[in-house]
Amino acid sequence: MSARNFYLAMAVAGTMVPWMFFGSFFAVHGIDVPLFLQSLFVNGAAGGFSADVLITIVVFWVWSWRDAAKNNVARWWLILPASFFVGLSLAFPLYLYLREQD
Repeated sequence: MSARNFYLAMAVAGTMVPWMFFGSFFAVHGIDVPLFLQSLFVNGAAGGFSADVLITIVVFWVWSWRDAAKNNVARWWLILPASFFVGLSLAFPLYLYLREQD
């Protein structure tokens, strides 16, 4: 398996696994975005994990933006909606997929 195919497979898995959890949340509570965001910080463990991931996403955005400019990565901007609608588990392997040459 090539690195590019591996990154693509991880992007697919990185979309499906979180959305299994998000889907069950939305199935129970409906599309209640304020409740969803509040639930990210419902206790110390969840809050610490959520803060860790959110800080990491911001660092990843800055690094990947600079890296994309340096390496002429087309469609870098795709990682932004990937981050918002799924998370780092999609955005990071997607960026590596885009960065990898055919």
